[in-house]
This record gives sequence, C-alpha cells and structure tokens, in this order.
Amino acid sequence: MARPRVLSGIQPTADSFHLGNYLGAVRQWVTLQETHDAFYCVVDLHAITVPTEPAALRRRSRVAAAQMFAAGLDPERSTVFVQSHVREHTELAWVLICLTGMGEAARMTQFKDKSARFGESAASVGLFTYPILQAADILLYQADRVPVGADQKQHLELTRDLGQRFNHRFGDTFVLPEPYIPKEVEKITDLQDPSAKMSKSSSSPAGILEVLEQPGPLRKKVMRAVTDTGSEVLFDEVNKPGVSNLLRIHSALTGTPIPELVTRFEGQGYGAFKKEVAEAVVDAFAPIRERTEKLLSDEAELDRMLAIGAERASAVARQTMELVRDRVGFLPKP
Repeated sequence: MARPRVLSGIQPTADSFHLGNYLGAVRQWVTLQETHDAFYCVVDLHAITVPTEPAALRRRSRVAAAQMFAAGLDPERSTVFVQSHVREHTELAWVLICLTGMGEAARMTQFKDKSARFGESAASVGLFTYPILQAADILLYQADRVPVGADQKQHLELTRDLGQRFNHRFGDTFVLPEPYIPKEVEKITDLQDPSAKMSKSSSSPAGILEVLEQPGPLRKKVMRAVTDTGSEVLFDEVNKPGVSNLLRIHSALTGTPIPELVTRFEGQGYGAFKKEVAEAVVDAFAPIRERTEKLLSDEAELDRMLAIGAERASAVARQTMELVRDRVGFLPKP
C-alpha cells in the first residue's frame, strides 16, 4: 500500500534555524519520513518576495539544506530539494494565479502583516501572490497532507479551493491536501518577550535560540531570559509566561513532562532551573551544529545530495504539469 505523501518547506531567510523552526517544523519532518512519502524543500522562490541579497540567499539556501540533513532528514527516505531547481513550481503558479480572484488573494492576512512590516515600497506583486505559489508547491506533488501551524491554515484552505476549482473546470487533476496538525507542537515564545512568538523576523537577537549558535551564547541567552515575579518554578501562562516558556522548552527537548519538571525544581529557584534548561538546549543543538558544519565544509557533496532530491522531485512535477498543460489546452511541444 502506498504511503501518504507529505510536503513542507522552509524559507532560507536567516543564517540559522531557531528553536521554534526546529520544534515546530524540522523535528516533525524527521518523524514524518518514517510513515510518509516525504517531500521537503528550501523555498528560495518565496524568500525573494522581500528584498534579498543574492549572495546571502545562495549561502542561506545551502545552510538551510545542511541543517535539514543534520537534524535527521535522510536523503534515502525523504526527497529534499531546493524549490527553484524544479521549474514547474512557477509554471503551475501562473496557471493558478489565473484562477484566483483579486478579492480572494487580498484576504490573505500574511500579505497585510508582511507589507506592514517591510513597508509599502517592499510590498511587491510577488508578496501579494506568494500564497498562490505556495498552493502550487503543494498541488504539484499531489500531497495528501501538509503540516500546518495556525498561521498557515488560511493558505492551505486557499490551496484546497484552487485545486477544487481546477478539478471542477478541467477534470480531476489534483489531490486536495488535508492539514496535518502535528501532536504536541510546542508554542515557543521570545525569551525577552514571552507574549510574542519566537520569530527570526520580529524577535530581538537576545530573544532567539539559534540552532547553529555556540554553547556559550546559548547558555547566556537562557540565563538572561525574562522570568516573572517570585521565585517558584510553576507552569502558569497568565502569571508566569516566562517560566512557562522555559518549561515548555525543557520538556520539548528532553521529553520530560512539565509536571515532573515542576516537582523536580520545587524550592530551587530560577537559577538552578535556568541552568538545566540551558544545558538541555546545548545538548540538543550541539550535534546538529557539528553535522551542519561538516556538510557545509564540502559544498560539492551537499549540492550533489540536493541534485538527487531535485531529480526525484522533478520527475513527479513533470508528470503533474504534463497533465495540467493538456487539461488547460496548451499545445504540446513539437
């Protein structure tokens, strides 16, 4: 029996993944490759929807791919590739753009958020239409499931709407993907502002734990994390959001249930607790950082691994686009 296909991607917009990326996406992907036909891509086409330096994009694309492999994605069990290496992404996106209403595209909340953050001059047509490119990414591979967080549910609904619209107009072509809500996805917040999500675009450097960071700075950030009044280690998101966030981080990285951690640190105060959280972070990230550095030291080998993934992805994408071109009415190549 064929395994269900899952697809997801991550933007190469920073020099390192952060803890939220790792727990909310990459670690989940590693688990999913055991039970799914897994396709994971570095979505560099999405990265240029905001101003990007070419050299930085090239470097960050390799760094993102290296971290994905280093975190446990196996090129034998997962198809790992760079989005721009498969030209059919943009071709299908154009077909879907022509099926999307202006009002429908304008309702995508992330465009409003990003255009407000980067300024009107940076709000390109690409930024406006990128949810449609995201729909093409998913439909192109006939994905059965897509891991989604709360901020991406609207985009998956658009994907399903466009797939259904195409199927209705041109005949059954696309699988309509279902959301895959990973169990126990940890809500990791900014170490300096526990009310805000840990984010590479909005958090301060002191508020983010980066996967490729050295142990010293990682420890320092955890020890300086904002806590709350009092000295008791309790899980209380309303009155102790800072401590609750650190408890979530410790639990997520070590597998220790939060109630057990609360009992363990009873009467010990914040100092001992933070020290153990810091060690949990360092222990989790150190092997990933070391493997990433090793992969990046041999760019030719890393590029070879990505080429294998692109070849595999292209085989699926070509098959889908041949069908799409025929259904839409494009003339076949002589």
